[in-house]
Amino acid sequence: MMVVSTYIGIYYNVVICIAFYYFFSSMTHVLPWAYCNNPWNTPDCACVLDAANLTNDSRSAALLSNLSHPLNHTFQRTSPSEEYWRLYVLKLSDDIGNFGEVRLPLLGCLGVSWVVVFLCLIRGVKSSGKVVYFTATFPYVVLTILFVRGVTLEGAYTGIMYYLTPQWDKILEAKVWGDAASQIFYSLGCAWGGLITMASYNKFHNNCYRDSVIISITNCATSVYAGFVIFSILGFMANHLGVDVSQVADHGPGLAFVAYPEALTLLPISPLWSLLFFFMLILLGLGTQFCLLETLVTAIVDEVGNEWILQKKIYVTLSVAVAGFLLGIPLTSQAGIYWLLLMDNYAASFSLVVISCIMCVSLMYIYGHQNYFQDIQMMLGFPPPLFFQICWRFVSPAIIFFILIFTVIQYRPITYNHYQYPGWAVAIGFLMALSSVICIPLYALFQLCRTDGDTFLQRLKNATKPSRDWGPALLEHRMGRYSPTIAPSPEDGLEVQPLHPDKVQIPIVGSNGSSRLQDSRI
Repeated sequence: MMVVSTYIGIYYNVVICIAFYYFFSSMTHVLPWAYCNNPWNTPDCACVLDAANLTNDSRSAALLSNLSHPLNHTFQRTSPSEEYWRLYVLKLSDDIGNFGEVRLPLLGCLGVSWVVVFLCLIRGVKSSGKVVYFTATFPYVVLTILFVRGVTLEGAYTGIMYYLTPQWDKILEAKVWGDAASQIFYSLGCAWGGLITMASYNKFHNNCYRDSVIISITNCATSVYAGFVIFSILGFMANHLGVDVSQVADHGPGLAFVAYPEALTLLPISPLWSLLFFFMLILLGLGTQFCLLETLVTAIVDEVGNEWILQKKIYVTLSVAVAGFLLGIPLTSQAGIYWLLLMDNYAASFSLVVISCIMCVSLMYIYGHQNYFQDIQMMLGFPPPLFFQICWRFVSPAIIFFILIFTVIQYRPITYNHYQYPGWAVAIGFLMALSSVICIPLYALFQLCRTDGDTFLQRLKNATKPSRDWGPALLEHRMGRYSPTIAPSPEDGLEVQPLHPDKVQIPIVGSNGSSRLQDSRI
């Protein structure tokens, strides 16, 4: 989980830095991607705005002839927002191996992003917990503002109906199910390590069952709500251009930094809506980044566990932030978007599915479902409902396993627009995916080698048993099968103190919308 969080933390902050760049670029009376009269535009650029708003550029007459089919990419039309993204912001190179120059504006925004993340985590969850009150709630305000504005636009109904109409032929495509699983893992933080990290700050008897239900429902409802916001404006754009919604809809960076910015240029006072939209993206991204960085820092501090590192946690946070900034520099180069998508598609997609499947199987069939249910009952006061028990034991592992199998069967090499990734780049992607998953069997072999036993079966049996000191961190919470058989004394070392004194006293608020599902450290 730490390896996955490291990969995501590196490239996710680059996405935030691009949002920062667009946010700063929106502080003008005319958005820079609104027209085709800029030095970076090509003769193929065709603006979607009214002809009266175009400047008297020498190319205007030629551009006006293309306005009747403005999104016909089969020919030569490119939008100003697409050229702004590709030719100005990224200065995109022609190959993933051609790094070119580092884009200094993006590098500066990356530095700003990491500084903001570090300052918000400078006191650990004491500071991030307060910041998250704002980063987790204010996006709902922005979404509501954009929703009210979007549904009042002409053509919004068309966009919303496109959003709500199922495409049943897609249901047999494994990629759709794989993307859906990855999205759920992203939004809920499953298999990232963030849930375990943040849960370790909870009180022992925190009602994690209630939290999990609330967050799961809220997460899905928010995703549906955000879809109405996005497609209402895309519907307006499609109506304005006289094309189908499918021709203006995009995915990945194309939606956030090409299609939606272009739609915003059609709104009155477009810089205001652009500022709100990218400010919302920044807040959403920072909430996730807080969780990723805190996961790495807490794991390092807990694993070392000596007095010095407990007192100097701020230096660990600073070191992780500096390392993340340095490792993110190549992603701000002219080939950076290729590497960003490679990491997104391989390092943090396939791995999450595998880790979550192994985690379900390990808890239910190695640690034992009865032990796990008893642990939950000890913390909550009641056992998990039968529905959850069935899902954890049978349904969830089966669904995840089949998604994994069909994703492998229907695997297609990664592409970006019309660019086909070379074989060596795909190989690097698979290595990144395996680098996190391989930790599981390697550590299993390590445990087998250091476990007592005369035969392999004895070693395997002993290695899959909890250690003698396994149980609640505080002696006062040890009950049932964890109850000490003799009265503890200072000499026998039975009383296990928590690694972080704060973790006994501070309930966590949550790092973001995707990381507030909570459990309790045993």
